Amino acid sequence: MSAQIIDGKALASQFREQVAQRAAALRQKGFTPKLDAILVESGDNGARVYAQNQAKTCQALGIEYELHSLPVGSNQASIESKVSELNLNDSVHAIMVHMPLPDEVDAYHIQELIDPDKDVEGVNPANIGNVVYGRSMRAPCTALATLKMIDSTGYDLRGKRCVVVGASAVVGRPIAVLLMQREATVISCNKFTKGLTEICHSADVLIPAAGVAGLITHEMVRSGALVVDVGVNRVSDETGKSKTVGDVDFEAVKSIAGWISPVPGGVGPMTVSVLLHNVIEVAEQRAISVL
Repeated sequence: MSAQIIDGKALASQFREQVAQRAAALRQKGFTPKLDAILVESGDNGARVYAQNQAKTCQALGIEYELHSLPVGSNQASIESKVSELNLNDSVHAIMVHMPLPDEVDAYHIQELIDPDKDVEGVNPANIGNVVYGRSMRAPCTALATLKMIDSTGYDLRGKRCVVVGASAVVGRPIAVLLMQREATVISCNKFTKGLTEICHSADVLIPAAGVAGLITHEMVRSGALVVDVGVNRVSDETGKSKTVGDVDFEAVKSIAGWISPVPGGVGPMTVSVLLHNVIEVAEQRAISVL
């Protein structure tokens, strides 16, 4: 038996079609949805390429995109100043900050500074807190994307044992909370947890988000389990060429799991789509107040 693939690219495409339709409806009313993004330049061109791809995607969906580039060496104060400027600008309704920030910058405080109503990544502690209390679905995008991946299979989470490996503030922990809200039985653990193999093997739903390539092996997955791989790792293949892999040994696990998401092509594309979905939601709310 081979697992059914949870195709993040196909699912993301469906979400983007919905986003494009809603963006068109807003424009017809005279309101253009827009995303303002902050990027601190660095020697690593990865974030710049991501921002450029994001701009192209927004343009294709009818969302205006403005990138606010800060020079290499920008400090805490200069980044905070830019965030505050966008917070106070009434024409700005959706804000995100590209990561990573310089090592000496307190990223948590930057995220805390973003106006919760304009925080489309769901990283402001106020939004994360509201998710915990069940008062908002403005959860961090990767966490919400993971839940939507599970939902796409039609899987009923109520009463199921869900194991989340990894407990980061904007991925593992929010995923656990969202699963609890679906009345799942949730076990949160990490790569150092004793008896990790047995705990993972007990899962109906297994969600690795530890950032350790190949952490989840064949013997850690029970037959028929639903596996959503959130890990993103860069490794070198046998020829020395760099490639992206998840936390799951995909080729070994797909022969026993019931459902499995690949990396790349799984949670990643869905995360971007959830971000743009949030932009449209914020824009719709803003349009009600100004039109």
